[in-house]
Amino acid sequence: MLGRVRAEQVRTDSTVTDFDSGGYKVVEDRVRVVIAEDSVLLREGLTRLLTDRGHDVVAGVGDGEALIKTVGELADQDALPDVVVADVRMPPTHTDEGVRAAVRLRREHPGIGVLVLSQYVEEQYATELLAGSSRGVGYLLKDRVAEVREFVDAVVRVARGGTALDPEVVAQLLGRSRKQDVLAGLTPREREVLGLMAEGRTNSAIAKQLVVSDGAVEKHVSNIFQKLGLSPSEGDHRRVLAVLTYLRN
Repeated sequence: MLGRVRAEQVRTDSTVTDFDSGGYKVVEDRVRVVIAEDSVLLREGLTRLLTDRGHDVVAGVGDGEALIKTVGELADQDALPDVVVADVRMPPTHTDEGVRAAVRLRREHPGIGVLVLSQYVEEQYATELLAGSSRGVGYLLKDRVAEVREFVDAVVRVARGGTALDPEVVAQLLGRSRKQDVLAGLTPREREVLGLMAEGRTNSAIAKQLVVSDGAVEKHVSNIFQKLGLSPSEGDHRRVLAVLTYLRN
């Protein structure tokens, strides 16, 4: 019977189970989301995408001030969301209200993940959002939302403290000439691996993307840490530090 069930979801308290022709598998952990987007159509679309995957959209707002107020009210109720998804440009000026609100939320509620969406790559905003720490932060172009599974995966990853950076964002940030000196010692393959790390991919995901073994990726990552002067004593933080070096220098 299961083999004939297609995309039927069974929800539990913490996970979504997706049945397909191969049986069933756990898709991802359920997360609580607040969406800030002034376009009602897009806001409702994002809500539908996430709720259809079993996630809880606890609020939807149309401007930065409403986002700050809503998250504050949820905090007072001891019901903070896991992640906020916000447009960079929102009313009243449609310039940087969204990213300003996101930066403020990261400062006031460090445990919340923040994923911002933008029509174009805006280096200043991406850099400002990444200032301090890359934990629980994401920056995606709106076109990426059309790739539903990748978008939902990014929301979950940021909610869980990971990083989700659009490849176009990474490419533009890398275009700064001063990066070349810091990364000059890396081979082309090591740069490619580091770029995929900056997109928030695991070693296994990188291996799949590059069509190489997990062991080969682990070797590249080890070489990257060594060449960037990141000692083993820095433990798991080395990955974050490597990504920040990649983005900021």
